[in-house]
Amino acid sequence: MEEESEKREDLVIGRNAVLELLKTGREIDKLYVKRGDRVGSIKAIVAIAMSRGIPVIEVDSGRLDKITGGTNHQGVAVLTPVVGYASLEDIFTRADTRSEKPFIVIADGIEDPHNLGALIRSAEGAGAHGVIIGKRHAVGLTGTVGKASAGAVQHIPIVKVTNIAQTIDELKERGIWIFAAEPGGVPYYKADMRGAAAFVFGSEGAGISRLVLEKSDFRVSIPMYGKVTSLNVSAAAAVILCEAARQNRDM
Repeated sequence: MEEESEKREDLVIGRNAVLELLKTGREIDKLYVKRGDRVGSIKAIVAIAMSRGIPVIEVDSGRLDKITGGTNHQGVAVLTPVVGYASLEDIFTRADTRSEKPFIVIADGIEDPHNLGALIRSAEGAGAHGVIIGKRHAVGLTGTVGKASAGAVQHIPIVKVTNIAQTIDELKERGIWIFAAEPGGVPYYKADMRGAAAFVFGSEGAGISRLVLEKSDFRVSIPMYGKVTSLNVSAAAAVILCEAARQNRDM
């Protein structure tokens, strides 16, 4: 998994460093704490993180060693995004600036950093105005995600939300149609994807979560003709998003 790689630039390690970082208010994706260690400054660190809504993940000492690359972590480390997160309003502002209907990509529960990075690359290449990712049960903007995106994370707003389903409700209130990329849907080339729309892509294993799927207006899929029954999520996104972009530019 991404967390178990060698020490990365997006990790801040050690009690004093983590505590000072938390005090600055800088964006933090996750706080890792050694299981059972909630005394002294660790207790204060966890309290601040929880008050800010930062996910606190307890791990055993061996795994924390792997996450931090063998550094003296003192039982704590935080994962920070390689670029700052945007707001939902930033996506709508970008669409307005371009005089285009909002074109949004939603990553629902994608945990593999290479998949998320490649998905962001596909979204930016298709001209999407922004990407929405979840705070929990999903990878954030790690260094690996940035590399896999081929730099696309620098050119498209990435919004991190607490609840994907609630965010979809907000998007629908603002006139956005929700398209779920799921097997058994309308073939993507037959679907009318013109206008303001958001496209949801789920994880490789679980796919799109049940509640998010229920809140979607349409399901679209890619017919497969070989022995392989599905595409990698970023490849599927490239196909569907480029067709959506074509339809909107032919309006």
